[in-house]
Amino acid sequence: MATYEIIFNQRIDNYAVVQTLTDNDVVVGESITVSGLGSGLNGTFTVYAQPQYLYMGTDSDGNLIFDAYVPIPNQVMYYDADTDLDRVAVQPPGTLTFTQTCTWITAAQLLTYMGVEITNPSDDYTLLTQAVSASNAFCFRRRQESGYTGDTLSTPTTSGDVILGTLMYAAALWRARGSVQDTFATFDGMGSASVSAMTPIIKQLLGISRPQVA
Repeated sequence: MATYEIIFNQRIDNYAVVQTLTDNDVVVGESITVSGLGSGLNGTFTVYAQPQYLYMGTDSDGNLIFDAYVPIPNQVMYYDADTDLDRVAVQPPGTLTFTQTCTWITAAQLLTYMGVEITNPSDDYTLLTQAVSASNAFCFRRRQESGYTGDTLSTPTTSGDVILGTLMYAAALWRARGSVQDTFATFDGMGSASVSAMTPIIKQLLGISRPQVA
């Protein structure tokens, strides 16, 4: 769970916009909890957009209007039917709480992918669930960092390839249990070669580390 300070808020034509003090990891379509603002802005809402410019209201067709000459970072918009409020500083700051829990793959899917049977409960199963959780969080974050903004926490936009990449990364994490480096644990006196969990094919499936075009 992440909590961010809200330093500005406004509401025009039933759409509220809050600005956080720092960059946030909020995702469009996910749930946020806003508190400490008043004027009907508090509550739990679904993120509608993350506008980069000053919100001006809606036109006669209901389209959102923004002032492209006034960029504003770290904004979060949600639907909130109530009276209009001018954009004002929030003193003391309010809070925006966001629980980022990605569920692209499950422990059952990972077991099927690896073709193994693991008793639940057991230490191996605990490590398996940790690998699933870590892979979900890591792959979601890397997709965001690579510019993919359409993914939701429950389903990636391009599900087939992304799910397979997430499964492969989780399997690599689980098989590396007991190791403190990029190698699989071994008791072989000859040691083992370095094994990278983030292989080129996993990167290809997730679409990360793609060339950046200006």
